[in-house]
Amino acid sequence: MASVQVRDLRVRRDHREVLHGLSFDLSPGQVTGLLGPSGGGKTTLMRALVGVQRGITGTVTVLGLPAGSPPLRSRVGYLTQAPAVYGDLTVAENLRYFAALQPVPRTRVEEVVDQVDLRPQHDQLVNSLSGGQQARVSLATALLGSPELLVLDEPTVGLDPVLRRDLWTLFHALAEAGTTVLVSSHVMDEASRCDRLLLLRDGLLVADDSPAGLLRQTGTKDVEAAFLSLAENGVTA
Repeated sequence: MASVQVRDLRVRRDHREVLHGLSFDLSPGQVTGLLGPSGGGKTTLMRALVGVQRGITGTVTVLGLPAGSPPLRSRVGYLTQAPAVYGDLTVAENLRYFAALQPVPRTRVEEVVDQVDLRPQHDQLVNSLSGGQQARVSLATALLGSPELLVLDEPTVGLDPVLRRDLWTLFHALAEAGTTVLVSSHVMDEASRCDRLLLLRDGLLVADDSPAGLLRQTGTKDVEAAFLSLAENGVTA
């Protein structure tokens, strides 16, 4: 059963339509990659899924409820592109604060610190961390409530290859435990790490398939070539 259902989603911003009638489902147990060039509508779509985007028409249903419904707040985790934590608090203090808002057991704070590999930075001020480490603190806050839907906007930007690999391993472990994981990226080589791909260009869904299925469909050898083939031929999913 689908955990997310999107039907004819359109978003207008500043008198301009930026998403053009998108329809798709997301299922538990999968890591779905939302790929496409910067400015193509990925962040707008993710904001619509978590219920914070204005100017929407169509329907977005999340875990059986309209997106943004109050009961979903503890069931949906959202990582924005910009760090969403307090720079004048330590890593642990940030997590304890956000844990108290949900609420979740205090032991969960230490679990997510280890999940995102921030044990050495546990007691450091967030302002003293690198950009990649700050992004991992934000990811940890999104994981605190063990969300059923996890929406991640460019979570691997600025991270070294080893940490990127480790985070993708974490995303798949979460999916195997039943979480619906949606990960956006404009880096096409991350597509092979996904179970399924949504390719977005100029607010249009140009493909919805597995990586292998996408390559078969286009007769290409990599996802970037497949994306270019679909985009240049004006194909929509």
